[in-house]
Amino acid sequence: MFARPTPGRTTANAEGDVVVLLIGMRINRFWAVHHWLPVALAMPRMLRELGKAPERGLLGHVLLTASPRTYYVVQYWESKEKLYAYAHASDALHRGAWATLNRKEKAGKVRQHVGLWHEAYIVPEGSYESIYFDMPAFGLAAAHGQVPLEKRGRYAKDRFAHRSTAKVAEEAG
Repeated sequence: MFARPTPGRTTANAEGDVVVLLIGMRINRFWAVHHWLPVALAMPRMLRELGKAPERGLLGHVLLTASPRTYYVVQYWESKEKLYAYAHASDALHRGAWATLNRKEKAGKVRQHVGLWHEAYIVPEGSYESIYFDMPAFGLAAAHGQVPLEKRGRYAKDRFAHRSTAKVAEEAG
């Protein structure tokens, strides 16, 4: 599907804290396809599962390639609680995939063939800003919505200073 660009300058319509998960894999031994291919196929399955269940909290994601060996996904989550809940849910693909990997690692069957990593961040309101020029909704804007730049401020310092209604009430209160 081709997304049409939104003309002009826009910004993400994120309110409150933003939860970002970077998660990926690195192929350490290309010849060990039987070890890394199942890992590579697991992420698209999980993303499809999450796409069918928005109540689980995944707001959006971007698939990226860092090199021929390294692939990762930037994910935007509704909350850290929903991220944790998905990671530990017995009815979700993640828990089963992780258990399988742990069993294979204990048996010495995956060591050094494929590397896995993740980093999770909770970015407080006032610590992020964005700008998109003639772009379809992407990244943070795809996860939280896209608004005209003027709504948040022409300059980065203004967008950093933006506060949601809830944050303004909390700071006043």
